[in-house]
Amino acid sequence: MLEFRDIDTHYGDLHVLKKVNYTIGKGEIVCLLGGNASGKSTTMKTIMGVVRPTAGSVVFEGEAIERLPTAERVRRGIAPVLEARRLFPRMTVYENLEMGAYTRTLGPGFQEDLERAYQLFPRVKERRNQIAGTLSGGEQQMVAIARALMARPRLICMDEPSMGLSPRFVEQVFDIIQMINRQGTAIFVVEQNANMALSIAHRAYVLQTGQVVLSGSAEELRHNPQIREAYLGELLIT
Repeated sequence: MLEFRDIDTHYGDLHVLKKVNYTIGKGEIVCLLGGNASGKSTTMKTIMGVVRPTAGSVVFEGEAIERLPTAERVRRGIAPVLEARRLFPRMTVYENLEMGAYTRTLGPGFQEDLERAYQLFPRVKERRNQIAGTLSGGEQQMVAIARALMARPRLICMDEPSMGLSPRFVEQVFDIIQMINRQGTAIFVVEQNANMALSIAHRAYVLQTGQVVLSGSAEELRHNPQIREAYLGELLIT
């Protein structure tokens, strides 16, 4: 479904991603693990078109998209759940969900998708008329995921979905990720919480200083002693 083919990405003279290759297949949950400054967020920005690669190709469903604007990528079926949620804080929850559907016509299908989001997130329905900036972190993350679903994506890319959440909300969010995946949506999760990410993923990549140092099934990586080395000596898998 999505491929990175020998992607290089720079910020000026800073070489951030170095000949990176990823593959996300239909119906998969794939997680990308790595420490700070490893290139995880740059990966997300490259997928969504915020950053353009200096070499290589980003391919979605067989077509190169690295030169397409972000809105066109969303129209083609890729939706982001951004780091730190990035809701419109002065708009209501409902208005944020409307913004998730900005690339499509607000016809009968919009109401169907809204009801699906409300079924997945009853709390979002309860808060639909509340100003988004007044929600708790966990509630904001639910709105962010629901907003992505309003674009009817075939692939959702999530950047640090557990960031800043209580353990209770982390478990709830990852349960919902699995539920969305079982309904047919592929998911690419960029995460630092290795235990949680590997517990739900089918496959995983480990990124270190802009290079993929490990890849394989999530189960293999959960038991791979090299994980400690790949995370710069920090023990994340027990």
